[in-house]
Amino acid sequence: MNDAEMCHRVFFNAVRMGAASHYSEIERAAWAPCPTMPATWPDKLGSHITYVAQVSDIIGFITLGVDGYLDLAFVAPGYMGQGIGKTLYHAVLQDERAIGLTELTTEASHLARPFFESLGWKVKSEQQVERRGVLLTNFCMYKNL
Repeated sequence: MNDAEMCHRVFFNAVRMGAASHYSEIERAAWAPCPTMPATWPDKLGSHITYVAQVSDIIGFITLGVDGYLDLAFVAPGYMGQGIGKTLYHAVLQDERAIGLTELTTEASHLARPFFESLGWKVKSEQQVERRGVLLTNFCMYKNL
């Protein structure tokens, strides 16, 4: 299994299992519809700086665009709450490609919002995004560096 496939598996399981207390089954199925990696997934990861946490397999990852947008930040359900996300986030901040940025932004789920707030992020707005005909609530957030 390649890195993109492992990252997709982390994403799928984090959404389907890890976010179960925050989103309904219908919402989670719209957000992560299939355990099979979409053909576009490697390009999605490749268009960002991607950081991974790995034991034997990838257990978490975070992506950063050159514009400071954190697009994806997911940890496998069995590793949530163990500091993996924080370690990945600090790797982003220490990367020379991120040092010149003045602001980071993201669209955080209900589950991710408290994580980002604990790191000093602020909510700019709540929004509804459509995934496969289903509206999901998330939060536009930012952090000035």
